[in-house]
Amino acid sequence: MPRPQGFTYAQQRDGTVTITHGSRHATTLRGSRAARFLTEVDSDDPQLVMARWTGNYKRGNERTARAHPRNAR
Repeated sequence: MPRPQGFTYAQQRDGTVTITHGSRHATTLRGSRAARFLTEVDSDDPQLVMARWTGNYKRGNERTARAHPRNAR
């Protein structure tokens, strides 16, 4: 699976964090969630962290895996 790319984030003066993917708004984090995100993004791979926080990390072979005979129940 390819590495996530194209994510950016901006921290506002009030502590709100806005994450975008490309030029589209992905999510907004406020309060303690924003603080946790900022500490995590500084300590790990920023693109992977932002993909995980936006829920955009499940991209790839889910559809093909779902149709595989081994997974049909």
